[in-house]
Amino acid sequence: MSYHNGSVWPHDNALIALGLARYGLKRSVGKVAKGLFDAATYMDLRRLPELFCGFQRERRRGPTLYPVACAPQAWASATPFSLIEAMLGLEFRPQSNEIHLRSPQLPEFLDDVILRNLAVGGSTMDLKVRRHGDGVSLDVLESHGKIQASVILSA
Repeated sequence: MSYHNGSVWPHDNALIALGLARYGLKRSVGKVAKGLFDAATYMDLRRLPELFCGFQRERRRGPTLYPVACAPQAWASATPFSLIEAMLGLEFRPQSNEIHLRSPQLPEFLDDVILRNLAVGGSTMDLKVRRHGDGVSLDVLESHGKIQASVILSA
């Protein structure tokens, strides 16, 4: 139980996931996301705390909470949003009123994600991304104004 030695910081893991996504390592992003989502199921209101202890995972046991960790905590609360950004490759292009999903991939534990009220240049859009095996589909649920969404697949 050390603040800086071996503890798990959700926001640091989210930054790692964003870096992995930048280099196209989406399966690794999914592993980070699954670990954090699994941990959150043991947390009060499923809210990730500032940090938790980094002991070896044991079957049917949640993470050991760090005794004085802040919960809720501002940077930890951004973790799920950063993970979604990393999984979907979410990018906003304000100069052209576009939303790009760059090589989106959802991990096996997550069948779909609905993103509501995505705003670009005064326009808004609601999107649904659904997993189909290793691929995804994109549905525009609603849009207001001049806005476009695109899936960009990279090799």
